[in-house]
Amino acid sequence: MCLLKLKPSCKDYIWGGHRLAEEYGKEYDGEVLAETWELSCHPDGPSYIANGKYAGQTLQQYIDAEGKEMLGTNCRRFRDFPILTKFIDARDNLSIQVHPDNRYALKNEGQYGKTEMWYVMDAGKEAYLYYGFKKEISKEEFARRIREDTLLEVLNAVPVQKGDVLFIESGTIHAIGKDILIAEIQQNSNITYRVYDYGRIGRDGKKRDLHIEKALAVTNRVPIVKDKRSYPHVADCDYFTVDKLNLDGNVMKKMEGSVSDLSFASILMLDGEGIIYNQGETLEFKKGDSFFLAAGSGTYTIEGSCDALITTIRAKAAPVHIGVDIGGAETKIGLVDIHQKLLASEVMETNANHPAEEIIREIGQRVLKLLDTQGISMDQCVGAGIGVPGTVDRKNGIVRYSNNICWEQVELAKEMGKYLPIPIRIANDADCAVLGEAVAGAGRECQDVIMITLGTGVGGGIILDGEIYDGKGISGSEIGHMVIVEGGEPCTCGRKGCLEAYASATALNRDVKRAIGRDLPPEEVFEGAENGDAGLQKIVELYIRRLGVGIVNVVNIFRPQLVLLGGCISVQGETLLSPLREMMKEGCFGREKGQLPEIETATLGKEAGIIGAASLI
Repeated sequence: MCLLKLKPSCKDYIWGGHRLAEEYGKEYDGEVLAETWELSCHPDGPSYIANGKYAGQTLQQYIDAEGKEMLGTNCRRFRDFPILTKFIDARDNLSIQVHPDNRYALKNEGQYGKTEMWYVMDAGKEAYLYYGFKKEISKEEFARRIREDTLLEVLNAVPVQKGDVLFIESGTIHAIGKDILIAEIQQNSNITYRVYDYGRIGRDGKKRDLHIEKALAVTNRVPIVKDKRSYPHVADCDYFTVDKLNLDGNVMKKMEGSVSDLSFASILMLDGEGIIYNQGETLEFKKGDSFFLAAGSGTYTIEGSCDALITTIRAKAAPVHIGVDIGGAETKIGLVDIHQKLLASEVMETNANHPAEEIIREIGQRVLKLLDTQGISMDQCVGAGIGVPGTVDRKNGIVRYSNNICWEQVELAKEMGKYLPIPIRIANDADCAVLGEAVAGAGRECQDVIMITLGTGVGGGIILDGEIYDGKGISGSEIGHMVIVEGGEPCTCGRKGCLEAYASATALNRDVKRAIGRDLPPEEVFEGAENGDAGLQKIVELYIRRLGVGIVNVVNIFRPQLVLLGGCISVQGETLLSPLREMMKEGCFGREKGQLPEIETATLGKEAGIIGAASLI
């Protein structure tokens, strides 16, 4: 079933009237009816399905049951259902208020900010609303006028009449005036900061709360210089596109539209009556009715006499993917375009000894700063992918365990969502590295690639049939934690003899320090061995032999097309690759007759993890 008729949640705010019940047939027993939330998945007021097998359930329950593909591919970038539509009956003035943007709202309120549009359905002869400032004012003057009750003197009062459209971006101070009936299309948010309320008393006998400090933080204190309506649409932004339909019942009495796989369609009937049908289902409508058409519904037809608003979600004009590669020592952040090209990046210390929340906050702030530096708005970002060492629950966005950064049961996607109001996906860092090489590096021509990352630890990433392979559970592909020496060196995972305990940069440094009594960077270890230092030669030979045992085991199990080496030690190139090829010839099942894979060095270097993480979206 694709055509759903919706029943709203009702709100009885003190400034509401009676028109929605009396003229639009909204069922409500209260004294006043201020708003009806006609299309909503917001927990503060969901809309309900009135027809079909899902009758009585919420719209969110329908989406959960049928899958988010019902919303369309253009909605993948949104964490939650993207919009909320309302009817508003303002019998009295609404408070002077402002809504925050996504960044501020998610950080401080845990939900999206609010950009909205108003379509004036009806208005009294002297009706007006407040919309921005007459002139630019300072933050200090703004605060002073709030204290002194003189704020209205600097607000822009706009007379309105039926058919007017206003676009209200987040951060714009505004208020609906009395005797106005409005259809509102907005982001899926219920955050409002009141700054002035005419001294009104709430139902509890107290003055209604104001939110001065928050309003001061988010308000744009300048006049509105541009009307954001966009012909041929009545409104168009990254959050919603709204079109007006008018059928006069005579010359124009029928309209056919189509709902593609790109976006669902919301149809809000402002006036009139008739029928709407889709895929063999026909429903009658009257003014005030609300309908939802799932993405991919195909052709629908509206017949009758009516005014309606049709809302869809468009694609972003210039999509950018955010990639984050969290390592034990450093974290790499980058912006990646649709062609897997790295546009900009930076590196920060991970500070793995700090609490996870602090690390995540620092990463989030660094991402926001990088976006600002590059002149890229959050609206251009389709999502963020994060690679992190350890056991990762990709489905739920949780790092179950990471010994390298001392994380356990960290809700990484949720926490990062406080700073980045976009879809967030996470994966093991080694999986991200191999994915990066598979889409943009040495593995571009291969469907089956295994990459072993030789860094602080030893990561293993597996691509089979072009997809990340991590097994049935959440702990698959941990190549670094296969035991190659029973009862051997202790590993950070708590066991002994793991590949990581022998083939990581940390392990190499341990062996060098034991031999010569001091730390030595990997490049100097290999250089010394090449120059004839017998002690370092012995260490390097043993290192390569242990690594080779792990690679042979992996090849015997998966038999990929390509084995790649990444991480800081992989820069040794043929010094590593030549002896490893010989070990594969001797150690792999079937030897050379068994179609041995190629073994090469990864080509993207530190970019692999960033690009791979970005490709998770």
